[in-house]
Amino acid sequence: MTNNSDSGMDDFGYKESLDRSLGKFASFAAGVSYISILTGTFQLFYFGFGTAGPAYLWSWPMVFLGQLCVALCFMELAAKYPVAGSVYNWAKLLGRRIVGWSAGWLMLTASIVTLSAVVLALQLNLPRIWSGFQIIGDGSGENDFATNAVLLGAILIAITTTINALGVRLMAMINSSGVFIELIAAVLIAVILAANITRGPQVFFSTNGYGAGESGGFLAAFLVASLASGYVMYGFDTASSLGEETVEPRRTAPKAIFRAILASFVIGGAILVFAVLAAPNLDDPALGSPDGSLQSIVESVMWGPLGTIFLICIVIAVFVCSLAVHTAAIRLTFAMARDNALPFGESLAKVHPRTQTPVVPAVTIGILAILILVINIGQPQIFTVLTSIAIIMIYLAYSMVTGPLLAKRLAGQWPPKDLKPGGYFTMGRWGLPINIVAVLWGAGMALNLAWPRTEVYGSPWYNTWGAFVYIGAILLLGLAWYGLKGRRHIGTLKSHASTGEERSPA
Repeated sequence: MTNNSDSGMDDFGYKESLDRSLGKFASFAAGVSYISILTGTFQLFYFGFGTAGPAYLWSWPMVFLGQLCVALCFMELAAKYPVAGSVYNWAKLLGRRIVGWSAGWLMLTASIVTLSAVVLALQLNLPRIWSGFQIIGDGSGENDFATNAVLLGAILIAITTTINALGVRLMAMINSSGVFIELIAAVLIAVILAANITRGPQVFFSTNGYGAGESGGFLAAFLVASLASGYVMYGFDTASSLGEETVEPRRTAPKAIFRAILASFVIGGAILVFAVLAAPNLDDPALGSPDGSLQSIVESVMWGPLGTIFLICIVIAVFVCSLAVHTAAIRLTFAMARDNALPFGESLAKVHPRTQTPVVPAVTIGILAILILVINIGQPQIFTVLTSIAIIMIYLAYSMVTGPLLAKRLAGQWPPKDLKPGGYFTMGRWGLPINIVAVLWGAGMALNLAWPRTEVYGSPWYNTWGAFVYIGAILLLGLAWYGLKGRRHIGTLKSHASTGEERSPA
């Protein structure tokens, strides 16, 4: 059992209330499954390739380097404070209370929308495996695809809700098994694609006609296409958000964060590169369509039933990704609720005595995610806008950590003195330049993601400017509650305070 002084919980005044049973692989698997190499690459390849062609893949290492700087900052924070709802608690401790609450609110609403977005990927894969999964209609009707996607997604959310309600041990066992299968499948897909390459790497060093005749040329197309990579490589903080359920979290969580983002970059990058080199015809319009995308390339180079087997592995990846996103959202809800920083805080922060897991947040998030799913039936463009702004909100929440962290570093108040002597992770003299890059990267990528583009957000104007309209509305709604009620009541609930008394968080 890890005591409070070794877990960073003393700094927040929290008592141990969750089941501390996760090991090194389970912690790593939580980060990998949230990033989800197979889910992200297979769900978004069509967007990147269809917008900027093969050269869009240069955005993969670009996004990796930017997010690695953010991850390194998070690793240092996890080495000191590996607590539930990490982004919320870090922002609260490093900055003002309003900064922490805003980061938590943006991250929470984004996580619920992200869960709805991830489960829709089932529709891209299950009917390819067996036509019987097209339960509603035959796929030819105007709303067959979207309605069936909602049904399959709702079933998956019901399953992840049940697993999360039954305890972290079951969740970790299923998640780790799924990640193990996903990693093996991802490596094998990369190897088989590499064995079937039909062209050389020169294809990545040409615009191939993309961006021609457009204002901004290829650069404009590339910046849009880079969203496909930006949509994938986040969620590595999940390993730290499960810190209160991890053995030796101050040593385990930082390593898990690094391994998760590195494994995702290497294996995901290999799949993307070899897929382009192995594609039978790069001019095939299906490659830029969600109906074809990366799946069509994999199916074209696989023999016999192998293509179906790998599609099943992608479904497993979607399943564990949904499970991890749901889990992370639950921990964030619990973390904010025990500070009484959400409506109905006492109920949302209640931990089931037998399973030692927050059951009410699991069910609440599941219901909200299913309700959001319903939007997809008649308004798929609105749903695309919502999923896009969810990613932006997560980037903004990350910036609410890296920004205050940089301020502490410049003031000489970071890193903590016990990290290096204790053998915990610290960036040392590299901390300042890496932190500066992390802040600049977060601001730049958020702006690129939010830029009003009809090819991303569609029309009318309130969709085109959706990042500003909807994020502004979500933030204003949250701040209205905070200003009218929340700020007067926020403070650690007696049931979760280490002293047994309510205390105001830093």
